[in-house]
Amino acid sequence: MTVELRRDDGLGPDALGLIDQSEAELAAIYPTEVRYAFSPEQLTEAGVAFLVAYNDGIAVGCGGVALYDDFAELKRIFVTKAARGARIAGRIVEGLEDIAAEAGLVTVRLETGDASPEAIRLYERVGYTRRDPFADYEENGSSVFMEKRLA
Repeated sequence: MTVELRRDDGLGPDALGLIDQSEAELAAIYPTEVRYAFSPEQLTEAGVAFLVAYNDGIAVGCGGVALYDDFAELKRIFVTKAARGARIAGRIVEGLEDIAAEAGLVTVRLETGDASPEAIRLYERVGYTRRDPFADYEENGSSVFMEKRLA
């Protein structure tokens, strides 16, 4: 397996296809009022650095990182069902953390949902710990907030 990460603006056809799949999965699990995922247009407007993961040339995952003054935030981490279990999501997170570090940021945060145990396990495996809500997020009973300090 050859996994390659490529920058995308979130509006490319591969990125849009992956975001659509991600949105369909989230909609099946979470009500609209607790889904905070940026739309592709919001990703672009916010200047989110976005990566698409390719396995042997096929788009299999994606994710973005929003860069703020004092922290970075992971956005829209997703891997297709067929590609799960191959540690691709971890590679995407690592690539996004590298972008945050290159921007001089040492703290990376994220919001995920309590009905996504696989995502929570991924983030814990790569060093994220739970924290209180941050930025404009509020406690809603289903969000899980996490953070990692980069070395």
